[in-house]
Amino acid sequence: MKITQKIEKALAEERCFWSFEYFPPKTEAGVINLYDRMERMYQLGPEFIDVTWNAGGSSSDVTMQVCTTAQSVYGLETCMHLTCTNMPREKIDIALKDAKAAGIQNILALRGDPPRGQENWTKCETGFSYAEDLVKYIREEYGDYFCIGVAGYPEGHTENQDPEHDMKHLKNKVDAGADYIVTQLFYDVDIFLKWHEECRKVGITIPILPGIMPIQNFGGFKRMTSLCKTYVPDSIYAALEPIKEDDKAVKDYGVQLAVDMCNQMKAAGIRGFHFYTLNLERSTRLILEGLEFIAPIPQVRPLPWNPSLAKNREKENVRPIFWKNRTKSYILRTEAWDDFPNGRWGDARSPAFGEIDGYGFNLKYPAEECLQLWNHPETLQEVFTLFAKYCTNELNVLPWSDAPLFPESDIIRSKLASINSKGFLTINSQPAVDGALSSHPVYGWGPKNGFVYQKSYLEFFVSPQALETVVKRIAACPYVTYYAVNKQGDLRTNTQGDSPNAVTWGVFPGQEIIQPTIVDSASFMAWKDEAFELWNKWALLYEASTPSRKVIQEISDTWFLMNVVDNNYKEEQAIFEIFGDASETELASR
Repeated sequence: MKITQKIEKALAEERCFWSFEYFPPKTEAGVINLYDRMERMYQLGPEFIDVTWNAGGSSSDVTMQVCTTAQSVYGLETCMHLTCTNMPREKIDIALKDAKAAGIQNILALRGDPPRGQENWTKCETGFSYAEDLVKYIREEYGDYFCIGVAGYPEGHTENQDPEHDMKHLKNKVDAGADYIVTQLFYDVDIFLKWHEECRKVGITIPILPGIMPIQNFGGFKRMTSLCKTYVPDSIYAALEPIKEDDKAVKDYGVQLAVDMCNQMKAAGIRGFHFYTLNLERSTRLILEGLEFIAPIPQVRPLPWNPSLAKNREKENVRPIFWKNRTKSYILRTEAWDDFPNGRWGDARSPAFGEIDGYGFNLKYPAEECLQLWNHPETLQEVFTLFAKYCTNELNVLPWSDAPLFPESDIIRSKLASINSKGFLTINSQPAVDGALSSHPVYGWGPKNGFVYQKSYLEFFVSPQALETVVKRIAACPYVTYYAVNKQGDLRTNTQGDSPNAVTWGVFPGQEIIQPTIVDSASFMAWKDEAFELWNKWALLYEASTPSRKVIQEISDTWFLMNVVDNNYKEEQAIFEIFGDASETELASR
């Protein structure tokens, strides 16, 4: 959706709205951690996010990666910055083409600052001189496909000391086709409001979003305001001077200052605010809390999972449940699968089916952090304990789970912890739901006035000895179906045929039944390679011949990955009966 459409909706609903800016981190680990932060901050309710683009596109690949992931994996409406600086037209063409292919419909068109070490801005051969030229070019090439934002300078551009001339440049950008304006940071609200009024007087009617940069530390604040030649009222310096060595006090002051600034602008009729987060979370969250800005009541999730905003996935309405805890891996791994645009999960007959990319076989965190998380387990029981701690929220990450256990599993949390401590190592789960309202805060999804259902489902690793016992117990349970496979690909199941088994579905007024989450053999076999390889990646954290390497490698080499569905969704926790009372240690010793 275009940013202007989201703004129009917010104004029609007579509510304030806000957005966040991020920059591309310099390291791979930084990018991964930024995704975590963006996902958390999504709960704060931004209408959109934008991601910066460094001079000359020096971070262009990372910017495109972050934008694409935010849009397609996390469902965040994303705006990509695009600058003229050191950007030949061919490179701009590639960036715009890639953005459109990723489903990104919003561009912030900027001239850009001079590259590092270069004092003055110079035009790149075959490039553009001004943001106005870039706006015109985008309009010529793509019509109204992109919503285009441009920068505004309440205190005037640092290279243009003539306010009237600077306002003329802004009007030219608007006349060239810009849809909205985001301002440079400022700390004097009166200057912004006066400039905002002047914009309206010269006929600039598009939305103007004030750029708010919370003060994070005194040194950074001084450098940034000096670089941007930003006017800072004496009262701010007077307040900062006695606390400038106390980072916490500076942050707290910065939060309150931003709250006061936004309230002053609200009183003058401003309804939208753009926060320069500097990739930090706390200050922005506290500012929103101080303003009593509450995320708009979301429309109930259209699907049990967060829909992708990527253009080629907009009709997607089915996903295998196996990648539930590794959403990014699933999205990237399925990008090229055939028949994807038809909205189904993919054709197992396709030669691209099951294609494995680089992400799927990686742990989420650097080795040092992984070792801090999981220590050095030397026995099976110590491994079991780690999994049990994940179920009780004492551990937030496992190789197969990028985030803590989902709230929907709260009602089975204690049973999960129990079976993990016995050696049934769960990596995915959901409880049975028998007709919850589609507006339910935990289980709800889909249109209003509907009902949602789901079958009990567990996915876990199990030793060969324990597998035999579980399979015998399943034989006495007429509603339970399962798949089990080892690293070598030896598949066992009690299902007939290869038809998908819906484990989540919804019934809504005037619609066909929707079944968005499935279990099937083809997707299970595609997933098992990644699931087992993650054990290997974990094992490689430890030196060869160490007990930790041996115990984890043993599980990878000899155990089975198993999924179990209780098709009787009327029984909430009956699925746990198949585990009985015997411990994994006892079973393994038989």
